[in-house]
Amino acid sequence: MTFLKSLATSKGDIASITAPPFILSATSLTEYSKFWAELPDLFVAPSMIVDPEERAVAVFKWFIATLKGQYTSRNEALGSEKKPLNPFLGEMFLGKWETDDEGTTSLVSEQVSHHPPVTAYAIFNDIYGVELTGYNGQKASVSTTTLNIKQVGHAIYKINKFDETYYITLPALHIEGLFYGAPYVELEGSTVIQSSSGYKVKIDYSGKGYFSGKKNSYKAKLFAPGGSSKPIYSFSGQWSGKSTIKDERTKSESIFYDATEHHIVPLQIKDLEEQSAYESRKAWSKVAAAVAVMDYDTIHVEKSKIENEQRALRKQEKEEGREWTRRYFSFVEDSESLKKLATDAGLVPDKNVWQFNRDAFESGPDKC
Repeated sequence: MTFLKSLATSKGDIASITAPPFILSATSLTEYSKFWAELPDLFVAPSMIVDPEERAVAVFKWFIATLKGQYTSRNEALGSEKKPLNPFLGEMFLGKWETDDEGTTSLVSEQVSHHPPVTAYAIFNDIYGVELTGYNGQKASVSTTTLNIKQVGHAIYKINKFDETYYITLPALHIEGLFYGAPYVELEGSTVIQSSSGYKVKIDYSGKGYFSGKKNSYKAKLFAPGGSSKPIYSFSGQWSGKSTIKDERTKSESIFYDATEHHIVPLQIKDLEEQSAYESRKAWSKVAAAVAVMDYDTIHVEKSKIENEQRALRKQEKEEGREWTRRYFSFVEDSESLKKLATDAGLVPDKNVWQFNRDAFESGPDKC
């Protein structure tokens, strides 16, 4: 209750507030990038579809399939949402998915900013020529009994075969159940998926209200190129369960996706002894072990060690007049391609873009 009162009286962004050990997760936020590709078959599926309309539907299906992992998997596994560990600047999370049909899908995630916290990531499958890049940050605030989180950033999904790009915005969310000791995530507001081919999906999120509605609900519409206000497809249901698709031209309706029937592919990562000091699992191993047994004293001691080391590094950099060098991502301003996609989607483009340097990764020591 003391912690909740401190949240309720805080002003501005509370993302950096230190959480008490009992609500901590043993997982760093850099790992959350993996939820984009836990279903490699859906991740690469659009690359095998020739028709651009059907391809846009397949991209949206993959996107909807990522939401359960991103926003409800921890609640289901742990009984409630836990606060992830705040990544330190330069922290990395690397891994790969390997399947018989899709081959290797690789993940590179790096904390490129600490204030504000920003994680950049790249996920790619060279066999199918598919790549996802993007970055994600959070701004948190409290209103009454709800923790509100605005996600900053976007994702870019590319299909090389068709020279096609999809610009994906990120949903806002709020944490309910804080005062009952069982926090869970609900998505809210709207997001957009804009294709360079002209197809656009607008998604509206809603949750369970006091008198009506179901948790994790959404409605979406797919629009054809040309700016028509009439959708060619509509979708509705629960992103954590079943949803349907309706062809607005023929009025036929069918099951679109059932999240309860799709099983994720485990991510493969290196053993701890093979990881560098900057890789998440290695860096946070002592904290994670302490969280597992609720050893609050050790959690505090080990977290403080990491945080104090980082403060010392930032102080040294400031004194030497230099900035931390990012390993695999570089800061780019005013991306023309992003500007066009955002404008087509009716949005103001992000000014700041973190771009993946594939050559640096391939020549570096950190491949999984």
